[in-house]
Amino acid sequence: MVNWHRLANPTSFLKWSRRVLPWASVTTVILLAAGLYLSLFVAPPDYQQGETVRIMFVHVPSAWMALFTYAVMAGASATGLIWKSPLSHLTAKAAAPIGASFTLLALVTGALWGQPMWGTWWVWDARLTSVLILFFLYLGYIALWEAIDDYTRAAKSTAILALVGVVNIPIIKFSVDWWNTLHQPASVLRMDGPSIHPSLLVPLLVMGGAFTGYFIVVLLIRLEREILARQAQVLRRAQLRS
Repeated sequence: MVNWHRLANPTSFLKWSRRVLPWASVTTVILLAAGLYLSLFVAPPDYQQGETVRIMFVHVPSAWMALFTYAVMAGASATGLIWKSPLSHLTAKAAAPIGASFTLLALVTGALWGQPMWGTWWVWDARLTSVLILFFLYLGYIALWEAIDDYTRAAKSTAILALVGVVNIPIIKFSVDWWNTLHQPASVLRMDGPSIHPSLLVPLLVMGGAFTGYFIVVLLIRLEREILARQAQVLRRAQLRS
């Protein structure tokens, strides 16, 4: 059983991370290979969208991960503010560029999918606009870390920004239900069950697992670098004061 309280210590976390990373990497590669095979060669063309439907296998998981990553970032920020955990702040910092990348991928693939379906690359409807705002929240968070030299002030300021931005998450999720938009409503996470045929749902879920694994792998790598950089910074300041 994992001792989560012990993992709050950066040194203990690094030891745990280095044991987990190889397994997470292998699992991610297997899921990605299986997901791509199922998406490209097994899943049938849609009766309306044809081969264009295959964009879904990248667009939907990237959109899921854009929201999930921000939730992780906000949760880590809240933990950092409440329990003064440096590792939590560094986790949020390490996750932000990953989330920004997922969000950008969701926007680009959405445009590629929307053009043949809607006849336009972009519409200012509630779902697309709120996802674009999410992308700017990620960029603003990253920029704020870079703009403040003092670690304590930077950690607190970025944590507050991350928590303020959480209000955008339910707006993204429920925008298609609250407003009349071109974007289709939820078809996987529904109270009455998924509305997607299993031949499309299975590849989609496998790709979702692959994207999640990729997030974990990259987060662990980035977090290790953030921890080591922070430790080096503290050591340099201690040497300057001595």
